[in-house]
Amino acid sequence: MPTRELPEKSEITIIGGGIVGVTIAHELAKRGEEVTVIEKRFIGSGSTFRCGTGIRQQFNDEANVQVMKRSVELWKRYSEEYGFPFEQTGYLFLLYDDEEVETFKRNIAIQNRFGVPTRLITPEEAKEIVPLLDISEVIAASWNPTDGKADPFHSTTKFALHAEEFGARLVEYTEVKDFIIKNGEIKGLKTTRGTIKTGIVINATNAWAKLINAMAGIGVKIPIEPYKHQAVITQPIKKGSIKPMVISFKYGHAYLTQTAHGGVVGGVGYELGPTYDLNPTYEFLREVSYYFTKIIPALRELLILRTWAGYYAKTPDSNPAIGKIEELSDYYIAAGFSGHGFMMAPAVAEMVADIITKGKTDLPVEWYDPYRFERGELRGQALQMG
Repeated sequence: MPTRELPEKSEITIIGGGIVGVTIAHELAKRGEEVTVIEKRFIGSGSTFRCGTGIRQQFNDEANVQVMKRSVELWKRYSEEYGFPFEQTGYLFLLYDDEEVETFKRNIAIQNRFGVPTRLITPEEAKEIVPLLDISEVIAASWNPTDGKADPFHSTTKFALHAEEFGARLVEYTEVKDFIIKNGEIKGLKTTRGTIKTGIVINATNAWAKLINAMAGIGVKIPIEPYKHQAVITQPIKKGSIKPMVISFKYGHAYLTQTAHGGVVGGVGYELGPTYDLNPTYEFLREVSYYFTKIIPALRELLILRTWAGYYAKTPDSNPAIGKIEELSDYYIAAGFSGHGFMMAPAVAEMVADIITKGKTDLPVEWYDPYRFERGELRGQALQMG
């Protein structure tokens, strides 16, 4: 597993050891590139190990649907190759009024166009999928059985282990403090454990991306801010009671599903920030308790075992910034995932590795252009909950 020893040099250096940084390292190392990941704490310690486990293709724009279709293919492939849990148990969006139904019909048409088998189902069909649901107010649901969920601990660890097998170096408990730049070219990084010579740097720090950008001295405006989102897990119930990820925008932008151990895990759209504070709040507990029991009344009988907080590193349009920063050679960014980094990571890794090794990618990376903010060309708001 990861070492604490910082190498003297690395062709490519990734700052940030979450799922995005680790999968990029995995993909680059698999292609024979010399790559090092520098993480200031331990692998997965930022947002990754705090996430809600969900992986979905049900987005509301062509780019995210395409990227997530590829990501699901990669999640399935690597879960089988590396032996970590990934279940295609589906995503179920509960819909409560005609306007919501029309919106999701448009979303479903986009998804179907790219081969994602989402369909509109009746409240009764939704209850067959999750018998515990209260469907008294539900008029329809959006259902895709090929969406799913993965264990962030097992999956990130497996990607890290295999990245190292391919030759990547993962250096933990090492913080980047400054860039060494000469004539607009990166020559190295200064860290708390010494200096590493490097020519290519990838900023994969997500909630901390703006701090690294400032350190690099780039002038382009890439607004990424950390917002606190919280989650809970309950005492276990009968396994298999809530197989899919269940979503309700009407009730607090809530998401919930069941873990392999039987506990119900999820959160609501209660948001605080920008902040780096991660202390759980009583206000969140009140909201999550109320909204969860509106969706599944039987949950009111359960005890909450634990609550925690993580970051949504948000951009103004809830889409990440992915690509090369032209003012500095060679500096790349893959950050600002707005709650979608875990699910997108394998496909993002392919995109970034393609750009660095081939100069182009078949996936629609232009949608995530880091310069769109400065030009005032925001994308449509990415579908987001919790």
